[in-house]
Amino acid sequence: MVLTGRTGVLALLCVLPIALSPTPAESFVTLLAVLAVAVLVDIGLAANPAQLRYDRLPNDSVRLGEPVSLGLLIHNAGWRRFRGLIRDAWAPSAQAEPAAHAVDIAAGRMHRADTGLRPVRRGDQRSAAVTARSIGPLGLAGRQRSRPVPGLVRVLPPFLSRKHLPSRLARLREIDGVSPTLTRGQGTEFDSLRDYVVGDDVRSIDWRATARRSDVVVRTWRPERDRRVVIVLDTGRTAAGRVGVDPTVSDPGGWPRLDWSMDAALLLAALASRAGDHVDFLAHDRVTRAGVFGASRTELLSRLVAAMAPLTPSIIESDFTAMVSAILRRTRRRALVVLMTELNPSALDEGLLPVLPQLSAKHRVVVAAVTDPRVDQMAAGRSDAAAVYDAAAAERSRNDRWAIASRLRHSGVEVIDAAPTELAPALADRYLAMKASGRL
Repeated sequence: MVLTGRTGVLALLCVLPIALSPTPAESFVTLLAVLAVAVLVDIGLAANPAQLRYDRLPNDSVRLGEPVSLGLLIHNAGWRRFRGLIRDAWAPSAQAEPAAHAVDIAAGRMHRADTGLRPVRRGDQRSAAVTARSIGPLGLAGRQRSRPVPGLVRVLPPFLSRKHLPSRLARLREIDGVSPTLTRGQGTEFDSLRDYVVGDDVRSIDWRATARRSDVVVRTWRPERDRRVVIVLDTGRTAAGRVGVDPTVSDPGGWPRLDWSMDAALLLAALASRAGDHVDFLAHDRVTRAGVFGASRTELLSRLVAAMAPLTPSIIESDFTAMVSAILRRTRRRALVVLMTELNPSALDEGLLPVLPQLSAKHRVVVAAVTDPRVDQMAAGRSDAAAVYDAAAAERSRNDRWAIASRLRHSGVEVIDAAPTELAPALADRYLAMKASGRL
């Protein structure tokens, strides 16, 4: 049972006749009984919300920050007209509008209610319940019933760094245009046959072609174009820290580090696939959370986005030993391994550094991390004593970060430590630099 505001207004209006009546107690009992009877009659005449049937229309995925409209079909299977409110409840981060739908559905008829969502958090958004409130013809009271109606909207990463892709593709075309494609006695892909000249590697002589042509013929090779790039996301506790400013909403807390890493990973994957490289993806903390292996160029981004969408940071310490084992088990050929993690001295000193030689011995490794701009702001503070203490703490944090980065570089690992919005282009530029110098 629910009471409306009209019931409260009538109760207040009854105060005046009770106050003017010579017998207030009797007037109070009489008016209370009349109001109670009216409320009970109104409840009895209200349609039964339990007789409503709900069907959700198919929902598509949506990128973070973009609106989506969800349709809910409501069928009145009862014999009374349904007048009241329907509330399709979602999580607060879905920002559902409107809060409730005013509906008037005749018996046996159907009504469609559209709820708009503008999610501010990536991942799977699930509906809470559908609540129907039926109001009687007098508008005093009614019935209410909630029922779970499963609904799911997958909120995909927004891929904001896509704007950097055209300029990096232009740079990639320049690199392909100036880099040599033919080498003598090197490379692994066969290109053509030519006559032997002094200085050629004798191991490149093609003896069958030499026998056919009665002249010494050698094979020419070109470097591989289909190199392998393995992108690894650390989904442990350090990925949960929120840095930067959320570009989709006015949220001063910013995105989690994991989301900034995803954005950089998508740009690198798009660029590497256009360059002809094979791209694999792995999300890991203590166990593998998601993976994309062997995807074709046309389906790579869609599979990456689908794999990344439901990922959330796990509030546990990452197991780098298991992570390295998973990479080595999945990747047999030499590859570029890009590890997206946080330069946390305690976590890397005890977890990654002891097992890093196993990985760097077989693969080229790049560690990419997101810095917190607020640390630099705190380090510059000198306004009062508290700001000075904050600046000292921030400076110590930066020194620890530089120290662990230096140790990683000393171990033969390339390190990229950039601000949230700069990580994606910085990682893409490093990849292009490696391409241009022949290191990849």
